Amino acid sequence: MSRTFKDKLRSKDFLITAEICPPKGTELGEALADAKLIRGFADALNVTDNQRAVMRMSPLAMSKTLLDEGHEVIMQLTCRDRNRLALQSDLLGAYAMGIRNVCVMTGDHTTKGDHPRAKPVYDLDSVQLLGMIKRMKEGYDLAGNKTGHLPDLVVGAVTNTDPLKAGQMMKMRKKVKAGVDFMQTQAVYDITQFEAFMEYADDIDVPVIAGLIPLRSANMALFMNNNIPGIHVPDETIYRMEKAEKPIEEGICICAEAIRELKKMCRGIHIMPVGNHVNTIDILEMAGTGKRNK
Repeated sequence: MSRTFKDKLRSKDFLITAEICPPKGTELGEALADAKLIRGFADALNVTDNQRAVMRMSPLAMSKTLLDEGHEVIMQLTCRDRNRLALQSDLLGAYAMGIRNVCVMTGDHTTKGDHPRAKPVYDLDSVQLLGMIKRMKEGYDLAGNKTGHLPDLVVGAVTNTDPLKAGQMMKMRKKVKAGVDFMQTQAVYDITQFEAFMEYADDIDVPVIAGLIPLRSANMALFMNNNIPGIHVPDETIYRMEKAEKPIEEGICICAEAIRELKKMCRGIHIMPVGNHVNTIDILEMAGTGKRNK
């Protein structure tokens, strides 16, 4: 019998999760083909929730479709687009459909996306949402009314990895206290900084899964340094990308090298490619992480 993501979290396995983005439309073929590319390599697929505040198909619908195709899924859920009523409704619906893993986050502001005039909700923040889920797992909604239990729900959250960001580190600890089963991080390029983060978080008994976005160009690295808080691409990495004759291949090598180092420090990696997973298997094989036993 196949082990669930929950089983693997409780094991000593080095975990691999990967991001799948729902379509901006109703055609599922491309997303399903992307998931098929990494079948047998990823332990679970994160289904994004209007990533970067760009409107796409519901993560609930995409997650159910992937589940029906035999994939283990982690449904992402942001606070940006839903009030507490909608958050609870989607969680109950997801659980009833067989979805057992969620990852909660605040969500990028609407001004960063393709509907900049949309009103963000943020009725709850990510810490409050985790507290709400903990209450629902006990059989009560946020107003104290009895509901169906969600006993098998595995709950994750996201975190910054700069130990010098005191506010972010405090928020991470609040998430742990609110009750999480795993933590996925922002993209890691600075291995030295990540090692310092893991030393800082040494007392936290929650599996940490390090985020990775394979670089495609030096400009991409510079863009992330300038526009995405919490991500630091070191100068030497940018230099390698600038000098590379084939930047995409160099980005694959850099990502594989990072995985080999991260395997010594944390419980897993979370791959978030720009575009699709056409290069993901090459990265994993280069890193020495072959086909998975399900």
